[in-house]
Amino acid sequence: MKSLHYIFWGSYRQWDSNWECMLYDGKYLTDDEFLSHFWMDCSCVIQLNSLVEDDQEFRSVSGKLGKRSSMLHIMVLLKFLGSYGNEAALQKLGLMLGISKGAVNDYVRWARNAILKHHEQVIKWPSIKK
Repeated sequence: MKSLHYIFWGSYRQWDSNWECMLYDGKYLTDDEFLSHFWMDCSCVIQLNSLVEDDQEFRSVSGKLGKRSSMLHIMVLLKFLGSYGNEAALQKLGLMLGISKGAVNDYVRWARNAILKHHEQVIKWPSIKK
């Protein structure tokens, strides 16, 4: 009986794809809720992703199963940058976006590296008015 437990054992953990619902399903998160979580509206997140989706940072690493969507990386980075206090805990970010807490730092690093290659296009500092 114990051996059957190991034979029919499924994968260790099935991660949710809530991030796809957050992005594409307006019923899952309203526009205001999406904006409060990611500090950009959905169309801007999609534009940002289209700029970096073919970047080398998101390509498969030999010996690994492959990295997830560049869109998920962007959403993890935006949520990480917009969070503070307990909301910035890696475990909370991972649970919200369906990745392990250990992968959050990797996703943030890969997305940051890809975006910084386009820093002149995507990062705008407020101008000082005199």
